[in-house]
Amino acid sequence: MRKLKLDELNRPSVSEFKAQDKLPVAVVMDNVRSMHNVGSIFRTSDGFAVEQIVLCGITAQPPHREIEKTALGATQSINWSYETDTVIAVEKLRQAGYVIIAVEQAENSIMLNTFEPEQDKKYALIFGNEVNGVSEGVMATIDHCIEIPQFGTKHSFNIVVSAGIVLWDFFAKLNLQ
Repeated sequence: MRKLKLDELNRPSVSEFKAQDKLPVAVVMDNVRSMHNVGSIFRTSDGFAVEQIVLCGITAQPPHREIEKTALGATQSINWSYETDTVIAVEKLRQAGYVIIAVEQAENSIMLNTFEPEQDKKYALIFGNEVNGVSEGVMATIDHCIEIPQFGTKHSFNIVVSAGIVLWDFFAKLNLQ
């Protein structure tokens, strides 16, 4: 077996990417501390062609070399915006027709494997702070809460791993079935 060379991957240019159909998902980062996590989520969001990223609160914004270390240019392809208050960002997304979903461990959460996104809806997926998760103020505004099933001793996945799992699940359920 031979690994493919970069020019054999047939990836779109940034302008082609901006024009292509997108996964109907907005990724919301609620006070994410690590710039490496921010950059990695940009790169993952590019890989699944999400509509947009909304950075909130203390979450760092591009351009920044610490974000670019892991984003590898995805800050140029993904549409993104910044909002000082996550609750305000969520309300704007709700007014734009998004279903608001926190990715969190909470009472009455829905296990990711049982959640079925609807083809005709748009979703805002909220990923929280690495220590405190999605803020209580934001949790009071959500439509649903999705939890990733876990079977080990640790309390949670890293935010980047969580974003990868959830975005792949949404991509697969909306595009591959």
